[in-house]
Order: sequence, then structure tokens, then C-alpha cells
Amino acid sequence: MLSRHVLSDEIREGVRPGIEVMIAALAAERGLSDEGRVRAQALLEDNLRRLAEIDNWRQRHPEIGEVEIDRPVFILGLPRCGTSVLHALIASDKTVRTPMSWEVAAPSPPPEAATFDSDPRIKAFDDYVDANFTGKWAGVRKAHPIGALIPQECGMILETSFQSVNPLMLFRMPDYYPWYLKTDTTFAYKVHKMWLQHLAWKNPRERWVVKVQEHSYHLPELYSVYPDAMLVQPHRDPVTVMASICALIEVIRSVSFEHQDRVELGNEFLHLWNDAQVRMMNYRKTRPELPIHDMRYRDIPADPVKAVAGVYAFAGIEFTPTAEQGVRQWLADNPADKHGRHTYSLADYGLTEDRVREVYADYIETYRDFI
Repeated sequence: MLSRHVLSDEIREGVRPGIEVMIAALAAERGLSDEGRVRAQALLEDNLRRLAEIDNWRQRHPEIGEVEIDRPVFILGLPRCGTSVLHALIASDKTVRTPMSWEVAAPSPPPEAATFDSDPRIKAFDDYVDANFTGKWAGVRKAHPIGALIPQECGMILETSFQSVNPLMLFRMPDYYPWYLKTDTTFAYKVHKMWLQHLAWKNPRERWVVKVQEHSYHLPELYSVYPDAMLVQPHRDPVTVMASICALIEVIRSVSFEHQDRVELGNEFLHLWNDAQVRMMNYRKTRPELPIHDMRYRDIPADPVKAVAGVYAFAGIEFTPTAEQGVRQWLADNPADKHGRHTYSLADYGLTEDRVREVYADYIETYRDFI
């Protein structure tokens, strides 16, 4: 069933290992409901479909591969650190390019500048969100902004390479995660660049700003593809982070599992994100010259305009009065708790503050001034 998507030889061989491991891992997961298995199959199909569209256009138009991606800015770090809000605020500046949710969901034909704000795929995506983020999934919108004109995370791009941790947000796949950790994900970042070139071909901007937490796992591969990348990393107390991300993942997975063990979930994500931070810290120690802008999470809600201006100053992007107005308008249009309040507790997931601080001791010590 998955073979009906036509891929070039290089891309087909690149995705094959990840697909095989993921299918085996999903088959071994006995907790998936019937609906969950349908959703898992749909995820694999959709990722192949979207990658095939990118690949097919590139084969027909080799010039897409010549599109320059200059000094891209990658926002990364722990989840629940204000990265989504920061990304959305930056996306309000029309001189900066961020991947919009609608174009990542339906990348072909390549979006064009003239119709970028009126493309019918915008309404189609919002209609999909309104129809699907209800019932068990309604809680997702309380914790995470979702909409056609909200910038999409790189996880939705990287997962089309089948070398991404993003599917683990939706499904438990214990047999997939160890494979992911030891895999050289250079192919994933080549696919990522293919996406940016595809989206920028008919709608270029001066600079790209992208984000997802999983970049922390594979910075060597990221820099092998984007040697001039610039990193922005907000920091937050892991105690608050863990409670929040566990609550969000529980809601996201709820449509695919009839029962979830909260203690098991808490332990899974306690270590999953720490693995990423350990790798990130080790890489930063070997590359002290890397251009990185460390931020305090609390500074983002305290003064969003100043926070965005700081990112612009670091990246060498002009923070114009128009850009500032865009930030202020986004804040006015998107008040906190717009879709309801996201509530959570460490105890719900069998975790304590002492245990979180023990696991994240190195991270807390290293970035104490930013937490």
C-alpha cells in the first residue's frame, strides 16, 4: 500500500530504513486501538505523499535545488519553552520566511508570493483543524497554537524523511526510539533543505526562521547541511516543562490508545527530552564558536517585543517598525488561553520535582542563569 508513492532512487533508499523500523515498531505496540492503527497507517501514507510531492517537483524543476538558504535561524531547546509563541511572533513579519502550517500539509504546487495570503489551501487546512481538533483532541488547542497561518514546526518536515522523533508524540514506539538515537540523520536534514528550497522557490524571503525541539538531538547533521545555521535557544525550568509536555502528549495520544499508563508516559518523556539536551550540551562544548542566542523563557511573555527584537539583533535581521507592529497585532489577536487553560501536575505522571532535577542536573547547572 505504501509503494504507490513514486520516489526517486536516492529518496526511496533514504526513507527505506526508517519506514521498515517504524512499521515493525508499530506492529509490536499492543496498546494501539483499532483507530490508532488506522491513524498510524495514515501518518505513514501522508508523510510519503508529501515527500513524493517535494521530490517529484524537484525532478521536473532541477532549479529548485539551486535556491539558496542563507543563514537560517533554528529555534530549539526543551518543549514548552515559549518556542511556538516566539516562532509565531516572528512569522508576523512578512519579510521573514517561516513554513506555514497549510503549505507543509499541502506543499504542491509550490506556494507563490502573489497568492500566498489567499491560497485556497489556507481555508482547507483551517476546516480540517475545526473538524478534527474536537472531542479528545480539543485539549491540544489549549496548549499549542494550531491554524493555517501559524508557522509549522520542523517536526512535520523531518518526519517525511522517516528519521524523526516527531511520530513519538503521537504513538508509543519503544523499538523505534533506540534506532533513531543511533542513526545518522544527515538524510533527514537534506530532506529538510529540499522542503525549504521548494517552499521558497516561488515565494522567497531574505531569511528563514524555523523551529522544533528535536534539532537538539542531531546538531552535527544539521550543521553538515546548514553550515551557516544560527541557533536560538530559550530555557525554562525542567520541572515546569515536564508536567506541561506530559499533559500535552497524553491528549495527543488519547485518540490512538484506549488506555494510557500515566506513570509510564512520565518516565518516557522525562528521559526522551533529556537525551536531546545531553547531546546538545556535548556538541556545544566541542563548538564554542557556534552562533547561539540563549534566552530566558520568562522574558518572552514578560516583553514579547523585546524578546523578538533580541532574536533579530542576534541574527542580523532588521527589526523595523512594521515588524514591531506585526508582533503587537499578533499578540492582540491571540490572547493567552484563547482556547482554554492547559492544566497539569507532575504527580499525575508519577514524577516529583526532586526526580526531574536529578535527571536534568547537568542542564540546570549549565543554564542556571537562563532558567
